[in-house]
Amino acid sequence: MYKRHNYGSGAPWEETVGYSRVVRMGNVVEVSGTVAVDDAGTVVGAGNLYLQTRFILKKIEKALAEAGASLDAVVRTRMFVTDINSWEAAGRAHGEVFGHIRPCTTMVEVRALIEPMCLIEIEATAILPQP
Repeated sequence: MYKRHNYGSGAPWEETVGYSRVVRMGNVVEVSGTVAVDDAGTVVGAGNLYLQTRFILKKIEKALAEAGASLDAVVRTRMFVTDINSWEAAGRAHGEVFGHIRPCTTMVEVRALIEPMCLIEIEATAILPQP
């Protein structure tokens, strides 16, 4: 049986919704949907999908590190964008980070995100080598 490790970020939504920023069980690490909101609660890169994507991927990298993982262990990302016509900006930022790793990925358009100024939300799954 694998021991479960929950990692929180302190975001106001975690307690209300009842979720963790990251959950690690054994060698699997899941990162919850992540938006471009900094520690002060400010949206980073307002109106700029590329900048928001880059900021989110840095947040995901930091969250993975807390759970003992890295971007190299990511096998899947999911991107939820509010305007699919702007996909290339998110795709370019994703490619700059994951171009050599090449995880499976999905990008879909959604009507809205939890914070109206957010243009994208990203989830990630990492799998570490067996101990």
